Amino acid sequence: MYDFASAFDGGLEYAAFLAKYATPDQRARWNDFHASISLTPVQQALLSSWTRDMRVLVLAGAWCGDCINQCPMFEHFAAACPRIRIRYRDRDDDAQLTGELQTCGGARVPAVVFLSEDGKFCGRAGDRTLAKYRSLIATLGGAACSIGLNTDLSLTDQILQDWLEEFERIQWMLRTSSRLRQLHND
Repeated sequence: MYDFASAFDGGLEYAAFLAKYATPDQRARWNDFHASISLTPVQQALLSSWTRDMRVLVLAGAWCGDCINQCPMFEHFAAACPRIRIRYRDRDDDAQLTGELQTCGGARVPAVVFLSEDGKFCGRAGDRTLAKYRSLIATLGGAACSIGLNTDLSLTDQILQDWLEEFERIQWMLRTSSRLRQLHND
């Protein structure tokens, strides 16, 4: 199995990733989108309640519109929850990881891998969330789903919520893991 923990350890923090891989125009787009995002008090409370450390490895491209419109959300999660550590790897600079994280047969980004505190694989997600895919499908041929859509939220807010729910799923996986409960005596 691929060593995602080593890939995480060799990854870059958000600012270092952008400094290394983004052009000034790309950095501005990432920064502008980051500044446009805010978490609700309920979302902040949820994130601040988490007790398990979570490593998040993100395969991204500084040039990628989907990355620009999603990765800054992850940084808001990490700012609200010190238990979340995020590292970025560049899709075009890491062929082996890119091969491991192909989506639908292609090198699509962002690709997110969730790891436990000790580097055990917990799950992966990406390249787009359900809300984004529903939006894309609606432009191709009508509504994708007649129920379950929260139209009171902007698409960005829906995508943020989708990602938060994926992070939450992994947090609860970590919190209920018998191996980690034994390690932490809880």
